Amino acid sequence: MSRIYLDNAATSFPKPDSVHAAVDRFNRQVGVSLGRGAYRDAMDAQAVVTRCRKRAADLLGAESPDRIIFTFNGTDSLNLAIHGLLQPGDHVVTTVMEHNSVLRPLRDLRDRQQVEVSYAPADAEGRVAVDDVRAAMRDNTKLVAVTHASNVTGTIQPIEDIGEIAREAGAVFLVDAAQTAGHLPIDVSQLPADLVACAGHKGLLGPLGVGLLYIRPGIEARLRSIRQGGTGSKSEDDRQPESLPDKYESGNHNGPALFGLDAALQYLDERGIAAIQQHEEQLTGQLMDMLGKTRGIHVYGPAANQRVGVVSVAINGFEPQILAGILDENFEVQTRAGLHCAPGAHRAIGTFDQGGTVRLSVGPFTSTTDL
Repeated sequence: MSRIYLDNAATSFPKPDSVHAAVDRFNRQVGVSLGRGAYRDAMDAQAVVTRCRKRAADLLGAESPDRIIFTFNGTDSLNLAIHGLLQPGDHVVTTVMEHNSVLRPLRDLRDRQQVEVSYAPADAEGRVAVDDVRAAMRDNTKLVAVTHASNVTGTIQPIEDIGEIAREAGAVFLVDAAQTAGHLPIDVSQLPADLVACAGHKGLLGPLGVGLLYIRPGIEARLRSIRQGGTGSKSEDDRQPESLPDKYESGNHNGPALFGLDAALQYLDERGIAAIQQHEEQLTGQLMDMLGKTRGIHVYGPAANQRVGVVSVAINGFEPQILAGILDENFEVQTRAGLHCAPGAHRAIGTFDQGGTVRLSVGPFTSTTDL
């Protein structure tokens, strides 16, 4: 029996063959520090990173490749956005549906009495109401941080409308696109988002160890660097460069991961995000239909066309971890059980006290035979 992988919301698997080949090529044939040398191999390697940055910019509709900052993962991107922007006395509006990668940096700032945070509620399907975000805004609201889609229910949030509220108030709008980048079309030229954060290893199909942060023009003047060090540029100056992307990219890049991400972004461009979205929506609908017809199973969240390919379920009489263990040991179906680093989301849908749910998440390489 071969395994059935349904944990793509955590990390996509499998990866395109081209990703493995690119990582292997870097490790076996390149192996240089990126942006640090003028010899041929170093220049060729830097050209791959430059191409990767352009591909990421094209994917998100960014104004220029320099608007794409490479980080170590999605959490790193969100920490840069949150800690780099906020100052003592600021107010933040976020939602109960956020991942701990947003909730914990904000809690740290709250505990140090530097910022105040308001949390917009969500309904039983994990949907945040625009009016609740509007009601939470204050005169000193500096940041509005919202997940594009929940990692628990898959619910797609109305980020266009929420972004307009933030823009009208003069607040910065941060979108956590961890569950949507690579799964849904994202065009920042049409979206009122100032900062968009995501991981490279989920829907973007790259290796672990790389993330992205898009920065809208002008926001860099308000966003501090939270890590300083060598950039390979302006080495005569002990002050951090102000130019992008160097302002936020200190230290050696993860070369193997960026080579892999470059190949992954090429794959996404060739297959097309719209085609992937259609594929995953069809699979999600099929999965929800099958689960919904099974006695004792409760499926959480909205209809398949209102979510990404994330489906959380509970079965009467089974703890989530026990159910996930049964699926793995007896059927080699690999899922994710528990609170999914999003405790507020589980409180909103009523599953916190039962220890969360079992989450099944499809990806570009999931097939109908897996279901």
